[in-house]
Amino acid sequence: MHVLVTGAAGMVGRKLTERLAREGRIAGRSISRLTLTDVVPPSLSPALPPELAGRVEARTEDFADPAIAAALIAPRPDLIFHHAAIISGEAERDFDKGYRVNLDGTRALLEAIRHGGGSARKGDRAYVPKLVFTTSSGVFGAPYPAAIPDEFHVAPLTSYGTQKAIGELLLADYARRGFLDGVGIRFPSIVVRPGKPNASAGGFFSGIIREPLQGMEALLPVADDTLFTHASPRSAVGFLIHAAGLAREELGPRINLSMPGVCVTVGEQIEALRRVAGDRAVKLIRRAPDKTVTDIVAGWPTRFDTARATALGFQAERDFDEIIRVHIEDDLGGRLPN
Repeated sequence: MHVLVTGAAGMVGRKLTERLAREGRIAGRSISRLTLTDVVPPSLSPALPPELAGRVEARTEDFADPAIAAALIAPRPDLIFHHAAIISGEAERDFDKGYRVNLDGTRALLEAIRHGGGSARKGDRAYVPKLVFTTSSGVFGAPYPAAIPDEFHVAPLTSYGTQKAIGELLLADYARRGFLDGVGIRFPSIVVRPGKPNASAGGFFSGIIREPLQGMEALLPVADDTLFTHASPRSAVGFLIHAAGLAREELGPRINLSMPGVCVTVGEQIEALRRVAGDRAVKLIRRAPDKTVTDIVAGWPTRFDTARATALGFQAERDFDEIIRVHIEDDLGGRLPN
């Protein structure tokens, strides 16, 4: 199986690539070729299985260019993880860039698939790849019910949410027309994100855990009763891989669905940190109220009814303590720094 990953240099993209390379199989089939693409150089797993040696291609390019999208699809990858996007804050600050990458890039990729990578000759075999599209709960807009079901109307209140909502509609229509076998995966908040803080308004959800675990101060811009739903990067990768193995018949006509997660307040996050790492870590959290961040977060959806995803076999952590432990295992070498 030939697997293509767009956005392979991002946090989830890197972790997805590492797992694909480590396991060498997906959806019951061996991976014979792996193509990684991003606007910055994607990193390769240091321990590729022998069967993938020489069969991993890392490309640095802008897939939003239709010619690049066509070149990526020309070899007819069997499975495509479309993860390339710019984050919500950047999409809001730079209107043109947000639409060019998050919408035009997605459309270019879908059109390249529809045209069979330029090789849809008369009598040629049909090219209908599996496409797993990473979308977002940002497609929903307030006011919200107590728990948002998959059937809740899509009415985004941000440019990023609008771009992802259009992507979901395009995915569903191209799948309906038989151009691809698609599934859209709406992530909850993904924490704890390793590395340095980013410019996301919700970056503090990770920061108040990540920094104290490393003995560093973290700023908390919102109230302790702020509620949100989270899953770990390990679960995010698991969502994508599980989606790749789902048959269209299992999904039914609605192919975009919200993923499960752990719904907790910021105060409950802090108490989980206390249980895992003690009071010393919690004391490194400094409350620094920020009205701008508070107002942004107040408009985000918080709790989801994910019965459909759960019935299809998608799984996340059981509690926030487990999310913290996953971060320690996966990103801190299995132990806390001294």
